[in-house]
Formats: sequence, C-alpha cells, structure tokens
Amino acid sequence: MLEEEVAVKVAIIAGGMGTRMQEETKTKPKALVTLGGRPIMWHMMKYFGHYGLSDFVIALGYKGDAIKDYFCQSSQSSENIQPSGQSQGSDVFTADPAVWTTQMIDTGADTQNGGRLRRLADHLQDGTFFMTYCDSLMDAVPQNLIDFHKSHGRLATVIVVNPRSRFGFAELEGDQVLRFSEKPLLTDRWISTGYFILEPGIFDYIDGDDAEWSYDCLPRLASDGQLMAYRHKSFWRCMDTAKEREALEQIWADTTPPWKVWE
Repeated sequence: MLEEEVAVKVAIIAGGMGTRMQEETKTKPKALVTLGGRPIMWHMMKYFGHYGLSDFVIALGYKGDAIKDYFCQSSQSSENIQPSGQSQGSDVFTADPAVWTTQMIDTGADTQNGGRLRRLADHLQDGTFFMTYCDSLMDAVPQNLIDFHKSHGRLATVIVVNPRSRFGFAELEGDQVLRFSEKPLLTDRWISTGYFILEPGIFDYIDGDDAEWSYDCLPRLASDGQLMAYRHKSFWRCMDTAKEREALEQIWADTTPPWKVWE
C-alpha cells in the first residue's frame, strides 16, 4: 500500500487507434484487447489497485464508447463496478470491493497522446500522479517509484528498462564465431516503459492537442533538466503487436504472471 497522505491518481491514455494490432482494434480499442480473457486495461488497473492506487482518470478517444460500455456492463456483473454520477463532463464509476474510482474523459478522436494528457489537467492538479499508456505490464512496486521521484524533486520520472535485441548477435574473432547470443538483453541501452510519475507542472510543457508526449514534451522536459529515469531491472512487457500479445498470453497461461500481484 502507498504511504502517501494524498491519494496518487493514475492517468491512463487509452485513446489511440492501435494500428499495429488492426486484427484486434478494428472492432475495439486497444485498451479492451484481452489477455487471459480480460482487457489489458483490467490487468493494469488490478495491478495499481493492489498497491492502493485506485483513482483512475482515463483519456478516451478511438472507440471510447466501448470502454464506457465495458464499465457499464461490469457494473451489472461480478465486477461490481457501480455508476456514481458524473463530474465535470466525465463518467465516473466506483468499484467495490476493488474500490476503483474511474473518470472517463473524451479527449477527441484525433488528439495526440500529449494533448490527451493535457485534456486531463483539470482532474490531475492535486499533486503527484502516474501516467501510462494502455499497452504494457510490469511488476515494479509503485511506492519505490514514488520515493525515487520525490527524492530528486523534478517534474517528471520515466521508468526505463533494458531492451532485448530483435536479432541474435555473433561475437567474432577474425572470421571465427566465438559465441552466439540469441536476442540478448542490451544492458548499455535504456528504453521507456510508457510508465511515468509526474507533477502538474508538466502541463506547461504541452502546447495543445497536436503535442506528442514522447517527441514534443519529453525532449523539452529533458532540456530543462526536469526529467529523471528510474531503472527498472525486473519484469516489463509491451503489447503493441499480435505477436507480443501471444507472448503475454503464454506467460499468463504457463507461469505465475509477474504483474499478477493481486490474489
């Protein structure tokens, strides 16, 4: 559970078209692509909820009504997610016993992901918050991430991991192959997991709906010395393609999934 006196909100950017998973996203948003029979967004929210982060603000866009319908249907099933009215144009649901409060904000069909985050600003002004896309899972303990973020005092922390090479590497001596590494971990490189811890001051770095978070906003934060990196060295996987989804399905079916921290 978090030690924070003020609840830390979780912003989920769930408005993109998921073009690299068109076989799935022609009929539903990427957030509702299933893993083990449940939407990936459900897995993400269960993970955060286990650690006491249960106040979600979701940026809707492409097929956003399908996400609203999912919560409405869940409110009539064993999920026990109950509608609790509307707030500032958003649909709000409260889940019990999971105790999820979910605000769903329509951020426009064509808005870029930085712009989507900016449109959530009115709901994220209370203090430190998490932000993530709806396409990856990890096993980091949120309190550790928050402690690191608080320790440096900057506006933004990105959680980074070592990437795995797409190809095998041959180590040569002359023309002789000494050894061969199949898709090794690149320990001298770091990539973004798509998970961030942010302060409301980051909204000054987002100019409008056309702002792209990774290409427009993060470079500006870095240039001003306002972006720090937390090196996560345990489990993280993205679900950006059908192949990556199949790999996560295999982890879910064959082992104890590292992200399944809940009972």
